[in-house]
Amino acid sequence: MSFGEPLTTLLVVLLSVLLLVRFFQNNQRQKGRLPPGPPALPIVGNLFQLDFKAPHKSLIKLSEQYGPVFTFWFGSFPAVVVCGAEVMREALIGHGYDFSGRYLIPVMDKITEGYGVAFSSDERWKQLRRFTLSTLRNFGMGKKSVEERIQEEAQFLVTSFRNKKDEPFNPNFLLRGATSNIICSITFGKRFDYEDKQFFWLTELIAEIISSLSSPSIQLYNTFPRIMDFLPGPHQKIFQNITHLRSFLAKTIQSHKETVQKDSPRDYIDCFLTKMDEDKDDLNSEFFHKNLLVTTQNLFLAGTETSSTTLRWALQILAKYPEIQEKIHNEIDDVIGSNRRPATEDRVKMPYTDAVIHEVQRYIDIAPMSLPHMATSDVNFRGYLIPKGMHVIPVLSSVLKGNSLWESPESFNASHFLDENGCFKKNENFMAFSTGKRMCLGESLARMELFLFLTTLLQNFDFKAAIDRKDIDTSPDSSAFLSVPRVYKFYAVPR
Repeated sequence: MSFGEPLTTLLVVLLSVLLLVRFFQNNQRQKGRLPPGPPALPIVGNLFQLDFKAPHKSLIKLSEQYGPVFTFWFGSFPAVVVCGAEVMREALIGHGYDFSGRYLIPVMDKITEGYGVAFSSDERWKQLRRFTLSTLRNFGMGKKSVEERIQEEAQFLVTSFRNKKDEPFNPNFLLRGATSNIICSITFGKRFDYEDKQFFWLTELIAEIISSLSSPSIQLYNTFPRIMDFLPGPHQKIFQNITHLRSFLAKTIQSHKETVQKDSPRDYIDCFLTKMDEDKDDLNSEFFHKNLLVTTQNLFLAGTETSSTTLRWALQILAKYPEIQEKIHNEIDDVIGSNRRPATEDRVKMPYTDAVIHEVQRYIDIAPMSLPHMATSDVNFRGYLIPKGMHVIPVLSSVLKGNSLWESPESFNASHFLDENGCFKKNENFMAFSTGKRMCLGESLARMELFLFLTTLLQNFDFKAAIDRKDIDTSPDSSAFLSVPRVYKFYAVPR
């Protein structure tokens, strides 16, 4: 036996003892304060009760036994799980500020370090969110100017689809490129050609980062970060990709610094740089380079992947159910026709199309566990004391797929958003963008993109799958972080 083998064994034993001690210390410290939950094992907690490909389903099942608020241990880290529409509203709206923090799960802690608008808390989050919302609105989010950008980008998308002629193709890159160009135009002040090699590399990098967040290796990293940090493996790839993305963003920011004109900002980066200069003597300001870099990364990732993924799902569903596609075609013909571009104002005249888009978002359940929340102070909630800093998981899937909330929660049914007269009806249980203080800040942009891109594509094409439509599986390939659709090829048949 070599000298290295007993040393390795000793280190493993010592590490195991330390993890056991930490577990029992955490367990004792939280005892009597947190809601009850399934009994946890040392070191691994409740991990044996978790489906890593669809953890939200495991949590929803446990809520049936332990109630809508319970404690689940991810290894030695406890989390309070919240399920159900009533409890969700009570937590995220009634106790909005109390649960407005962003808990940094280990992978996000390493990637963001608590900087940027998406994964910060307290005063940093308040300053960055207020500024970001205001700036995005100034650059047209939810207004006519961004609508015109989306309409123009939709025409580039139509041209690229038309160039595929009679060949079946995977639309993922083109859809990702279209949505990415919208956030690029707002954040960087430019769009990229779909043939641009750097743009292709960038969008593929984003897709790989988002996909990695749902991988088993990252779930394992989140449970045992101190061990996994020192081990090689696929979990290390996401950190390499983030480094590449940061390098691109840093160069973009530097180029803006050299050409910025404070009186006429071109985009979000210019506005942030101007604010940095204005606040340079304010010690409490959150406007500095690291927050700019990470916030830009937040906007770029979220603005690219969520809308494009939703559009991918939509095309799959429409190809599987051609009768739904035909009804949308008829509504487009009646309201818009074939000679003008779809506009946001058309939406109110197209209740069926609006209902289908909402139902796509409900059905695909794109962020089943939302982003992690955190208690910002000790909170008395439903008879329990949730301590400051506690990880809180709002399982949005328990609302979007709640058995008592929808007529057919597991089936695609546009009637969920239509009344008996065929008019669009709102549903308070539609939480695709989450709810409360930390609901998606890009909601209005995403809603505009989904409607304009989808109606423009359907105005021009009939989508058919390259396989028998009955063989299209609309269940997610994985759904740990985002619900990721399976990959299919389609024919875009000109209308």
